[in-house]
Amino acid sequence: MRHCRWHILPPAPAKYLAEVSNLPPLIAQLLYNRGLTELSQRESFLAADSRLSASPFRLPNMHQAVARIYRALLSGENITVYGDFDVDGITSTALLVKGLSALGGRAVPYIPHRLTEGYGLKTAALESLHQQGVSLVITVDCGITALAEVKRARRKGLDIVITDHHTPLEEVPPAVAVINPKLPDSDYPFTELAGVGVALKLVEALFLSLGREEKLVELIDLVALGTVADLVPLLGENHYLVKRGLELINASPRLGIREMITQAGLNMGSVDAGSISWVLAPRLNAAGRLAHAMTSYKLLMTDSLEEAQQLAIWLGQKNTERQNLTTKVLAQAREQILACGILPLLIASGREFPLGVVGLVAGRLADEFYRPTIVVRTGEQVSSGSCRSIPEFNIIHALSQCRNLLSYFGGHSQAAGFTLPTRNLPHLEQRLLQMAASELDGVDLRPQLDIDTEVSLADISGDTFQAMGKLAPFGNGNPLPAFLSRRVEVVDCRTMGSNGHHLRLKLKQGGVVWDGVAFRAGGYLAEIASPLDVVYNLEIDRWGGEGKLRLNILDFTPSS
Repeated sequence: MRHCRWHILPPAPAKYLAEVSNLPPLIAQLLYNRGLTELSQRESFLAADSRLSASPFRLPNMHQAVARIYRALLSGENITVYGDFDVDGITSTALLVKGLSALGGRAVPYIPHRLTEGYGLKTAALESLHQQGVSLVITVDCGITALAEVKRARRKGLDIVITDHHTPLEEVPPAVAVINPKLPDSDYPFTELAGVGVALKLVEALFLSLGREEKLVELIDLVALGTVADLVPLLGENHYLVKRGLELINASPRLGIREMITQAGLNMGSVDAGSISWVLAPRLNAAGRLAHAMTSYKLLMTDSLEEAQQLAIWLGQKNTERQNLTTKVLAQAREQILACGILPLLIASGREFPLGVVGLVAGRLADEFYRPTIVVRTGEQVSSGSCRSIPEFNIIHALSQCRNLLSYFGGHSQAAGFTLPTRNLPHLEQRLLQMAASELDGVDLRPQLDIDTEVSLADISGDTFQAMGKLAPFGNGNPLPAFLSRRVEVVDCRTMGSNGHHLRLKLKQGGVVWDGVAFRAGGYLAEIASPLDVVYNLEIDRWGGEGKLRLNILDFTPSS
């Protein structure tokens, strides 16, 4: 059986293909699938140049923010950049501190502790900063839902500028300026910037006003890290920012990034978006999950080789610790869910669940069972939960319907978090489960696998892989191209890995033979029959130091 719902994207119309006759038909189809139907869109996407970037002054309240920050710079005020403890927040904080410092500003970072403070603006932290002489706080990657906190800070005489990219509520905090491309009155043409992307636009506006915009390129590596890690679509301006950021990382990485690449065993000069997603971002996140995110911030800011090496080693150790902890909590949460039966919405909770990994566990369970999933760290008085969802269920909208039960909530349609009085947890579970049961009734709860086009194994030979590289960087919104080949002969198939978790196959069609790997599919060995219909990406296998092209098999079913 198919393990996913296969959705073959419609073929490009003949008129479209005639317009792009200078491109190989396969590349033309891939561009069409990504919604690049206009000539200017295709050209700017393939060039990944500044045409994808808009003026920062098209963002709401940018003029007010720049005016207030200039006043602080001119009068030597103490400025705090208040960030978040994930990679997007850490890179945003580092970027804005560097940008303000380049303009002579007295800027210091503040990143809350995940375990003792939690996400977002906190009144206690703001009051402490004010008592220390801070007169201006600029948020990055947070603040858009902090109504009470901003109101209280304003009464105390503390000015706040908010830069954020999360979904705003109906009421916006009464800050000096609120910069968010998702605000209803925003004129910005691209709404999917990460928090670090919004922070970059603020620095760009400041630099432009002083004729310093050429210095902006020195910060774009931080934008690539935060944007890829936050899983925003790698289209539009994000495509440009990440591509340019990766070029900087590969050509001239800052000390901390270079040492992290070395410690992780990556090849210097060939770091791509996948390297960030699967290797670098988890290391940067490990500090905030198990200790304090300031360690990762220091790694990105240091000019000392010795400090960079020490911090990179420490982050590698913490990441290993995080992996082991995630495995342990995942097993406990999974056992709870199976004991209750597979419901439309999955919930697991425990007093011993570490806050630093509940989001990861929720994500793993949502992937495995294809259900919206909530994992909660319960406390005597207050509990905190992390949510991961599926496209068919908007989790932030669901939480907004339960706001009377919550002390705080925020996030996106697919990922969110909340805190609430523990006594309200059973009521929240009941209401969310009722919503999920209603909205998901009759829905085929298997992940949808979008397939770019149907090809033969011969069609993807030659320079196809190199041609596809022009569409990189790949990621959310611009996925690695997925192909379907039907009636492929299985020459050989065996399990691989220490526990037989994966499958290694040798596939043949029309005299063309390809090696393929199906990760985490070892349990489906009995379903392998020849011929097969297979869906796959193309990837380079670098095992043993050799670079060999192979099929990364995403799904398969016996041919009918």
